[in-house]
Amino acid sequence: MIPFLSKSVDNSPLIVFRIFFGFLIACESFGAIATGWVKRVLIDPQFTFAFIGFEWLQPLEGNGMYFYFSIMGILGILIMIGYRYILSISLYTVLWASVYFMQKTSYNNHYYLLMIISFMMIFLPANKYKSLDVKLGYTKESLKMPYWVNLIFIVQIAIVYFYASIAKLYPDWLDGTFTRNLLQSVSTNPSISNLFSKKGFYLFIAYTGILYDLLIIPLLLIRRTRTLALVASLIFHLFNAVFLQIGIFPFFALSFGLFFYPNNTIRKVFFKNKEYYPNVEESHIHNKKLVYYLFIPFLIVQLLLPIRHYFIKGDVLWTEEGHRLSWRMMLRERNGHISFKVVNNKTGQSIYHDYHKDLSSKQIRQVATKPDFIWQYCQLIKEKYKEKDISIFINCENAINRKNYKPFIDPNYDMAKAKWNYFTHNEWIKLE
Repeated sequence: MIPFLSKSVDNSPLIVFRIFFGFLIACESFGAIATGWVKRVLIDPQFTFAFIGFEWLQPLEGNGMYFYFSIMGILGILIMIGYRYILSISLYTVLWASVYFMQKTSYNNHYYLLMIISFMMIFLPANKYKSLDVKLGYTKESLKMPYWVNLIFIVQIAIVYFYASIAKLYPDWLDGTFTRNLLQSVSTNPSISNLFSKKGFYLFIAYTGILYDLLIIPLLLIRRTRTLALVASLIFHLFNAVFLQIGIFPFFALSFGLFFYPNNTIRKVFFKNKEYYPNVEESHIHNKKLVYYLFIPFLIVQLLLPIRHYFIKGDVLWTEEGHRLSWRMMLRERNGHISFKVVNNKTGQSIYHDYHKDLSSKQIRQVATKPDFIWQYCQLIKEKYKEKDISIFINCENAINRKNYKPFIDPNYDMAKAKWNYFTHNEWIKLE
């Protein structure tokens, strides 16, 4: 294993990935402004739902978040051209992680992946070739990198796809219920809608999704099936990009294919004039401490986080406990309705709190269906009535994949006294 990790290889895949990565995050940042995402999610709402424990992270006032995202877009360009790379990628990672943790109303798995990869890129020699850092003398040019760089990208994306495939193995996916519901809403074109509504087609999409997620990494690793797997990836991700409109994720996912091809093949395709660098066995692992004390523990955490819901009471599909950070992507449709009754414990009088005046329409959908949003909103209610001794009782019902509504929160539990547990079941969430 040591010679395998210590081998020196051509660094073209990492260099090309840096260029793609910088371009994509610049598109993501400027696109968030242009499409109104920043306004809808970070500027307009009166109250921002941060990850629990990160409530101190709040959007900048006024138009501050426009400048914030503009800076991230500029940093993306600097990463792409390799100018002051370490500073640029480090600053971008901090800024994007702050956005990620300061809001979860628009939670998306590729936002999480973006944060993970940007963190990894801080520690990789991605500016050693075709960069302004080399041209301006800020770093020495190099044609090589240790093979373990390829490996950490392969392992990370394998984790993503493996857990995504496992998550799909539940009845509503296997019988096509979810894919049918999803495809019904993606196009207004009669011909396309007619095709998408056919049982054979939505079952094909359902099982293709499982097989793709489960097999794409092994097929990319095998030389004889690699190009076929790449073509399948192009078709799969372009379909998602056109019909599901999930931002940069399809193109981001495709960029990982760089690390599955022989390094010198990538050199020939993208850097025809670059000097050939043969694979060379080394007697020691480059940056041994970085591998053993950062990347291996980091990847172990990535392996463990998605299984934590198996140790929490209840079905994650219903309770949502352990759903995030687990690569449970586009897995179910969830609807709900909710009401908050505030009781004055001294007078016995009660009122129904009108949450519509506090929240955006998207936040309302989250508050009606996500337990951590419900708990956080109860904290907001407690703050509004902090001068009074109150109890909060909730009537909340949810439906998964357009099925029957069922009670989601215990209506007899005083949510003013509720605690939030990250790693164990919250007793005020009713089990199915």
